[in-house]
Amino acid sequence: MLYTSQGDSESAVTSSELPIPSYPTRSLNFLKALPRTGGSAKASCEINNLSPSSLALNVLVVGAGLGGLAVGIALARKGHAVTIFEQAPQMGEVGAGIQVPSNVSRLLLRWGLGPLLDGKVVEPKDISFRRWKNGNVIGYTNLVPHFHDTFGAPYYVVHRAHLHESMQRLARELGVRILTASKVMNYDMDGPSLTLQDGSTFGGDLIVAADGINSVSRKTILDGVDRVPLRTGFAAYRATVGVEKIREDPAVSWILEKPGMNVWIGEMRHVMTYTIAGGNSFNMVLSHPEEEDPETWDQGKALESMKDHFKGWDPALLKLIAMIEKTMKWPLMTGAPIEKWVAPTGKLLMLGDAAHAMLPYMSQGAAMAVEDAAGLAEAISMIGSKSQLQIALNVFETIRVKRANQMQEASLINGKLWHFADGPEQEARDIAMRPEVEGLHFDESPNQWSDPVTQDWCYGYDAEEAMAKAMSSALAKASLPASVND
Repeated sequence: MLYTSQGDSESAVTSSELPIPSYPTRSLNFLKALPRTGGSAKASCEINNLSPSSLALNVLVVGAGLGGLAVGIALARKGHAVTIFEQAPQMGEVGAGIQVPSNVSRLLLRWGLGPLLDGKVVEPKDISFRRWKNGNVIGYTNLVPHFHDTFGAPYYVVHRAHLHESMQRLARELGVRILTASKVMNYDMDGPSLTLQDGSTFGGDLIVAADGINSVSRKTILDGVDRVPLRTGFAAYRATVGVEKIREDPAVSWILEKPGMNVWIGEMRHVMTYTIAGGNSFNMVLSHPEEEDPETWDQGKALESMKDHFKGWDPALLKLIAMIEKTMKWPLMTGAPIEKWVAPTGKLLMLGDAAHAMLPYMSQGAAMAVEDAAGLAEAISMIGSKSQLQIALNVFETIRVKRANQMQEASLINGKLWHFADGPEQEARDIAMRPEVEGLHFDESPNQWSDPVTQDWCYGYDAEEAMAKAMSSALAKASLPASVND
């Protein structure tokens, strides 16, 4: 049996079978030939300086990660007063490379982030998917000029810390207040208000919890029954290598000849690579199976165990891995699909990883948080009184739950597609991707970066436009005028 239902989220994570996708895609059509055994309009990304919303709210945001900062930026642009509470003693972001696909770059550029990212982002020309054993290209996605021409927005990669720093600067420029060393301990959904670890209390019109995968807000919103993220049986080593070291070795220096992403895929494992920091650092993410509890991991042995996982792989890849001097292992988690993001009072909501943590196999985790922020700000901007806030939040929840849950699903499916063992499914996948490698016309592909239907759904999506359309419909049904802020 090749497909399984999405009904049981935990079994969907651990099963070797592919779920039936609920999102638009043709990426699994190649499997139909195997025996069974049991709008993409070019959305503008030009800077859009909006007039203030007719309703100015006092919004409290919990968490100053990428999602929280995106909320602050999106709301402040529309005239709302925003205070962000961050538990860390100082602002900063850990990690290395992060992808900024077209569906979110259009938002960030529209919000004015472009100048703050100059010299920090890299725009890859393409993505090459490589066979694990010898590095042969078996799948290919053109990013430049195709994504520009088709979706009207670039596909970037960047160091996570650089993106975080740039978003923090923009948020502050827009008047967002960021309080560090401010750990939220309790929420009052009725006020609404929040209480910090030091006992101080803050109230507002709306609380937005962007407090991450270990969210405190989630249990409160879900009536005391938390939906904790699930272990997936996978982990990832993350590391960077200096580009000078790579340039010195002719066996691997070719990988720096042009900005590009290279992904080696094999049984239960893959390695994603690209340059970041304006091309001055080489980012590597090495995904592998891992069943042990993260609390038992010995990070001191991470470098050695990382190399063991990829023995026998492409010699060029092994040379790159040998250049890694230090690494950290991170557990890969996915959230159980959650249909309720807004508290019953309509004054507290969660978004980002708190609501929809996902595997990184579509590189859309942070992108979904930014889309959440854009959608929330757009929905609120279209109401004229606080009495309409519940309508806006209901529409926000409906639109964003569907989008995020489907992206969780797509990420899960991509992990299956990349991790086939050598055999009939792997061979059928590689044959189905051959036209894109050879530059021939194709209507579908197992490569979800190239499959035209999946592309349109994933990268052609405009979160602000989609929310504005849904809000207009909801307000029309309620016979209420939309607040227009052009």
